[in-house]
Amino acid sequence: MNISGNTIFIPGATSGIGLGLALRLQAKGNTVIVGGRRTELLERIAAEHPGLGTVTIDTTDPASITAARDELATRHPTLDTLITMAGIMEPEDLRDPASLDVAERTVDVNLLGPIRLIHAFLPGLLARASATVITVSSGLAYVPLPATPTYNATKAAIHSFTESLRVQLFKSDVQVIELVPPATRTTLMNQQDSDVAMPLEEFLDEVMSLLEADPKAEQILVERVKWQRNAVAEGRYADVLGVLSGRYRS
Repeated sequence: MNISGNTIFIPGATSGIGLGLALRLQAKGNTVIVGGRRTELLERIAAEHPGLGTVTIDTTDPASITAARDELATRHPTLDTLITMAGIMEPEDLRDPASLDVAERTVDVNLLGPIRLIHAFLPGLLARASATVITVSSGLAYVPLPATPTYNATKAAIHSFTESLRVQLFKSDVQVIELVPPATRTTLMNQQDSDVAMPLEEFLDEVMSLLEADPKAEQILVERVKWQRNAVAEGRYADVLGVLSGRYRS
C-alpha cells in the first residue's frame, strides 16, 4: 500500500483507532471517508476535521452497506482502499444464558460486517489498477482473553478469512493487509486508562511507520502485539494465556 494518494473508506472510524488512523492517513495526502451509524456524530466529526468525508452506514444491515457503496461510487469514484474497522468488544459470562445475545451481536458486527463489506466493495476494487483491503483482527486472535470469548473467536476468524482472501486475490491488483492491534487505550472495554494497554498515539505512530516502511506488508504488527502473535511459534502460548487469564480473574 502506498502511504499517500489513495481514496480510503473506513467504516467504523468514528472514534478510537479508526478515527485516529483516518486522521493520520488524511495528513499523509489521502482522501479519507469515515463511516458510522449516527448521522449527528458524523456531522460533528466533519465539522471538527475539515476535509474528512463521512457516510452513514450500518455494517449489520446489507441494504445500508449497498446504499453506502453506491453513494461512494458517485461521490468518490476513485475509491481504492477499504479498511474494515467496525467492531465491538463486550464481556461474556458463558454460564449466563443472556450472554448469547452478546455473542450473536459480536458475530454480526465483527465477523459478518467485514465479510459483507468486502463482498460489496470487492468488485469495484478489482476494477482499479491498484487497490487495498485492510482487515482488523487483534492479538486476541492468537491467544484469547477469557472475558471475551466471542470477540476472540471473531478476530481469529477474521485472521483466517484474511489469509484466504489474500490467496484468492493473489493474481489480482488488490493487496490484502491484516492490522493486528494489541490492547490499546480506547473506550473499547473501557481501556482508555488501562496501564496494560498501549497508548493510542504510540500505536498510531508505529502503524504509520510500518505502513510506510513496507508497502508490500501482509500484516501490520506493532512490537506490543508480538508477544501474543508469536506465542505459539515461540512455545509461550501457555504462559501468555496465563497472563491473560490472570487479568480476567483479577
